[in-house]
Amino acid sequence: MRFFKRGYLMTVLYNLGIRIFYLLLIIASCFNTKARNWLHGRKGLMKNLTGKLSGKDPVIWFHASSLGEFEQGRPLMEALKKNMPGHKILLTFFSPSGYMVQKNYEGADFVFYLPLDTKGNARKFLEIVNPEITFFIKYDYWYHFLHQLKKRKGRVYLISAIFRPQQLFFKSYGAWYRNLLQYFDLIFVQDTRSVELLATISVTNVKLSGDTRFDRVAQIASESKRIETAERFTSGKFTYVCGSTWEKDEDIIAKYINQTSPGSKFIIAPHEISESHIETLQRKIEKKTIRFSKAGEKREEADVLLIDNIGMLAAIYKYGKVAYIGGGFGAGIHNILEAAVYGMPVIFGPNYKRFNEAVELIKDGGAFSITSFNECKQIFDELYSKKSDYQGASEATRGFVTRNLGATATILKYLKKG
Repeated sequence: MRFFKRGYLMTVLYNLGIRIFYLLLIIASCFNTKARNWLHGRKGLMKNLTGKLSGKDPVIWFHASSLGEFEQGRPLMEALKKNMPGHKILLTFFSPSGYMVQKNYEGADFVFYLPLDTKGNARKFLEIVNPEITFFIKYDYWYHFLHQLKKRKGRVYLISAIFRPQQLFFKSYGAWYRNLLQYFDLIFVQDTRSVELLATISVTNVKLSGDTRFDRVAQIASESKRIETAERFTSGKFTYVCGSTWEKDEDIIAKYINQTSPGSKFIIAPHEISESHIETLQRKIEKKTIRFSKAGEKREEADVLLIDNIGMLAAIYKYGKVAYIGGGFGAGIHNILEAAVYGMPVIFGPNYKRFNEAVELIKDGGAFSITSFNECKQIFDELYSKKSDYQGASEATRGFVTRNLGATATILKYLKKG
């Protein structure tokens, strides 16, 4: 009875929080583009859904919070589209940053925003969609959608999930949140630590499958096209590829470039590619730089190639020997797997501990974290000059990726049994 009363109170507070969140979005939309897109994208959503879905074809629904989660679910989406051609794939996003980039994604039959999580919205949405199978990717635990899904006959899964002690599920006051995990038929987790943590709160509907992102980066690498400019630029030279770099990363990299011998080259793909930022970066580097967009026949004579476009980085990594991943001096590092899939040592700043793949790759000896220019210089120099160190780190990275492939196949195998 006590839990029932507490659970009722938490549901009331949750509903209140959802409505406050919506009100704040309306206010923010007056001056914030992302909030405005969030609201605009959901106008007439139910009507549009009704017009698109016939109600005759069985539906597999994937929900991703944003772009990163979409990339984790993508291998499974594409595999199911191939293996279950009689089903329609519905993909929803919570964030405009995911929806705006992938609204025309060909791997799904329908791409929509997720409606605000109210009881009425969840009921109406599920009446229209009537999903046979539902996948939530990594997280986004929406109470009303999960509660209503549990009442229906379809199967509900959480994939590529990862759990940490700091999450509400594991707090003494987290009973209401823990109950959400029981709404899933099965939770596919990335690591054994998550299995063990969930066991401490008696959550046993769990299966260790690994991280589907490894399958995705392997797919990207196998399908990557030749980039002639990068190929000519790096020909015969030891090349450092610096991806998604921020200002602090670039200060360190520029200082290193200015002090190095002509024996190595650098490709830098900044996170920010505005004209002012590219010009500032060029001023920091004393050696000859050339932009990808302006590279001509003599591009191989430059020491630094600046990537001034979006969408090329994942394919650019294959032309390097060492990767530096940006973001580690800010909120957190960017995707290290896009580089690691090519079997190269990976370097990044100190804020990486929320990223399980970074922690594990450091343990394996394929990745290195730096906190200063001097540490960066030492690692860069050793990987360049000590062949055995470079080969050891490369083999560690290659082995790490290889061992972690197959999460998609594991999930597919289970689904076939089910």
